[in-house]
Amino acid sequence: MPRTREEARFRHPRHERRGEARPPGVAATLIAIALYLFLPQRLLIAPRYVLPALEGVLLIPLVAINPRRLTRQTRAFRVLSLTLVAVIAASNLLALGTLIHDLVSAGVKDGRELLVASLQIWLTNVIVFGLAYWELDRGGPVSRTQAPREELPLADFRFSQDENDDAVQEISDGSSKTSDWVPTLMDYLYVSVTNSTAFSPTDTMPLSSRAKFLMSVESVAALLTSLLVIARAVSILR
Repeated sequence: MPRTREEARFRHPRHERRGEARPPGVAATLIAIALYLFLPQRLLIAPRYVLPALEGVLLIPLVAINPRRLTRQTRAFRVLSLTLVAVIAASNLLALGTLIHDLVSAGVKDGRELLVASLQIWLTNVIVFGLAYWELDRGGPVSRTQAPREELPLADFRFSQDENDDAVQEISDGSSKTSDWVPTLMDYLYVSVTNSTAFSPTDTMPLSSRAKFLMSVESVAALLTSLLVIARAVSILR
């Protein structure tokens, strides 16, 4: 660990141009795939292993291009990574639609199984939208660490570190302007968690239209899941 703030500033991965670590993104993707894989068959839009297999096929070349750190990016890489996130998101939202139908259906008997499935869908929702924010903001994880700031696309999100340069020194030394800080996957997963629990932005504000649209979709999906789960849980307990 760096011993001083000055040392921390010049040991930041952005200065070293090492790129963001690949394993966290892979782990998050595999967890989302596994959560979908273990959903009840009635919530799946295709045979159980079709979509997870497709997602695995899309993930393999992404890992091959950047096995340890995200330092290389091509047009094909961007298309593959965004397609993978889109497939996971679409399949999860369709499963949510089926779940809502089953939860409001008077004829459904196995309510507890659907409650567990709703938790799986909610967790997948958090992961996949976190991945979406991570892939889109400022050109993606490769662009954020490998390109000079003046060449980055416009930001989709404003983090607190982006505006802390005029705070007290121990805070301003960690700001984007002073330390060249850039968000990582964990930061976007945190945004996704807070958006799915508070149903609105907290300390990180969406700036672009696409960021606002994605956060709106995530909030509505999380709100519907929560309301229906609570209603169903009450009916089961009664």
